[in-house]
Amino acid sequence: MLYTAFLFGLISSLHCVGMCGPIAMMLPVDRNNKTKKAIQIITYHLGRLAAYGTIGLIFGLVGKGFFMAGLQQNMSIFIGVAMIVVVLVPERSFAKYNFSKPVFKLISNVKQHLGAQFKNKSYKSLFTIGLLNGFLPCGMVYVALFGAIAMQSASLGVVYMVLFGLGTVPMMSAVVYVNSFVTIPLRNRIQKAIPYVAVFIGCLFILRGLGLGIPYVSPSNMSLFVQAEPNCH
Repeated sequence: MLYTAFLFGLISSLHCVGMCGPIAMMLPVDRNNKTKKAIQIITYHLGRLAAYGTIGLIFGLVGKGFFMAGLQQNMSIFIGVAMIVVVLVPERSFAKYNFSKPVFKLISNVKQHLGAQFKNKSYKSLFTIGLLNGFLPCGMVYVALFGAIAMQSASLGVVYMVLFGLGTVPMMSAVVYVNSFVTIPLRNRIQKAIPYVAVFIGCLFILRGLGLGIPYVSPSNMSLFVQAEPNCH
């Protein structure tokens, strides 16, 4: 299931360009030295991946709790359904519920610190920009986090979110080099494809939870407490 993280990151990266593209375009990188510029962009991405890995660790621990409790298969089904619902239900339906209100002050602080980092061209600032960028609210990240919860351990939660982040790297790097390459028709076509990919990944998680005995897709047993054969003698 880890491959779905990279696939979803790759497909949803155009959404990332729309939301975080302006941040990438404003990066204080060296416009004359190509090698230094590439290293600076990589540093920025390392910051984003560190943020995704951190939240993947947190939500992976939540998933591990369900796994230890023997609820992983049911949780996988629930998360698959949740992925599909989040994608299919119109965004305006969620807009009337201010889910971010409890953390609004925290988000404001992140944005404030993010803006201050653009005044400095050091590698530390570029890493910090990426780190703070990764913690900003994003619908695609929320969907990816469902996948992190469905993993069986904290480490797999980290890997899942890092792979998601790696999927966004090509497009987010390209926008730094060519600001105008994303045409409106291209963006519209890819935006229309994102829901289909999310629904496909959601269906994979549902299949995984059903335990149909399909290798790598829907294993028959995902519980730590159920063994195929008793080991008592």
